[in-house]
Amino acid sequence: MTKSIGKEFMKLTRYQFLEESEQSKGEPMPTFELTYNSASLVELPSIESFQAQEPDLFEVLRSRRSVRRYDENSPLTLEEFSMLLWYTQGIHRSTSNATFRFVPSAGARHAFETYVLVSRVEGLKPGLYRYVASKHAVILENGDGDISQKVVDACNGQVFVGTSAATFIWTAVAKRMTWRYGERGYRYLHLDAGHVCQNLYLLAESINAGVCAVAAFDDDKLNKVLSLDGDEHFVVYVGALGRKLER
Repeated sequence: MTKSIGKEFMKLTRYQFLEESEQSKGEPMPTFELTYNSASLVELPSIESFQAQEPDLFEVLRSRRSVRRYDENSPLTLEEFSMLLWYTQGIHRSTSNATFRFVPSAGARHAFETYVLVSRVEGLKPGLYRYVASKHAVILENGDGDISQKVVDACNGQVFVGTSAATFIWTAVAKRMTWRYGERGYRYLHLDAGHVCQNLYLLAESINAGVCAVAAFDDDKLNKVLSLDGDEHFVVYVGALGRKLER
């Protein structure tokens, strides 16, 4: 099966898949962000307020490891949380038809939404939030007391997803990518997810935190927990983050 799928992809030349896209047919470009209620936005601190430690890049690369055990007595500051969102999916420049962020994305399509299961972030009550990149703010999507356990259950019972300070959940609005690239866009979504999560890993090192990326989850369960349809909008990747335990 894999071999035949590969052959089908090979049939699509660079020009063929672009010519068959919705963009080439004159379909309107999808919006780059989900709608939100302005009154419910929780503004995040300006990125200028974050005092970076400016660690050596090569040392960061050498020290990066997946971390599954976190210091549950050490919350993230709101400034740190703001920094993590800004440098993973924040918008530093935009035009009428594209947004430019701190990670590469095929055709600058940036098809992701960022949801965060917050357990320990100063100034935020625990719950499931969504990042509104255009406003550099978050909005509480679900503040139920059992939301953390529901996310853990959907991630096949991996406890560290709930014991983290914040677990990032990246979801894809498929049409943002397939509008330009057709079916091939689904491949690009997964490539883009790797870029975003690697940024989170490296940023975490600057605040004495660690990350563990998670791709082992029940798609239907996790989409349902986030109230996603699982077809046009679905979970792609998860990254749990928390302060490292002192050795």
